[in-house]
Amino acid sequence: MASNIKVLVVDDEDDILELLEYNLQKEGYEVFKAHNGKEAVDVAIKEVPDIILLDIMMPLMDGIQACQEIRKEPTLDGAYVIFLTARIEEYSEIAGFSAGADDYISKPIKPGALLSRIRSVLKRREKENEQDELIYGGLTIDRKSFEVTYNDEKIHFARKEFELLYMLASNPGKVFSRNDILDNIWGNDVYVGDRTIDVHIRKIREKIDPVLIKTIKGVGYKFELPN
Repeated sequence: MASNIKVLVVDDEDDILELLEYNLQKEGYEVFKAHNGKEAVDVAIKEVPDIILLDIMMPLMDGIQACQEIRKEPTLDGAYVIFLTARIEEYSEIAGFSAGADDYISKPIKPGALLSRIRSVLKRREKENEQDELIYGGLTIDRKSFEVTYNDEKIHFARKEFELLYMLASNPGKVFSRNDILDNIWGNDVYVGDRTIDVHIRKIREKIDPVLIKTIKGVGYKFELPN
């Protein structure tokens, strides 16, 4: 499986690039490198990686800006973006997810933990590709092509937004607690706060009819079937 997987590593520190490149290549991944956000966008468009490991603090264009540019490219819709950051403040986490990141790992990076995270991502992606599409009125969610169509218009969703929408829509009427969402979408190997979930719900509501996602106060969220 790993032999067909492309990973783009982006960091302005050569020692980090070399460390990650070495460990990723040992696992059989095809590795590409970039030293800043601008270069990362160019390489991503050219190579279309499956996974992008993206530092936040970089020259020319930081990771937040680079992620925003990457998410504008339709060919990179399926790319899974993981931020590498030494900044652990909550605002950095929220800014990263708002920009379209799927996950983040705090520095110093432990290669074993990173590889485990990547393997989990790839297993989830394999499972996703086995699913069929969901159709509710003007809303179509196709997990094979990773596409959402709403009222005959294709809508771009970052990966975590897509996973969250699909989870809710595949169980209409079922209330998912915040813990349910965290376990199913982010897993137990990464910490995210309640505000991160709120950001993703808000962004989903901005792209489709907001009444489809109902807040159950003090509990969580559920998908309401359209009338």
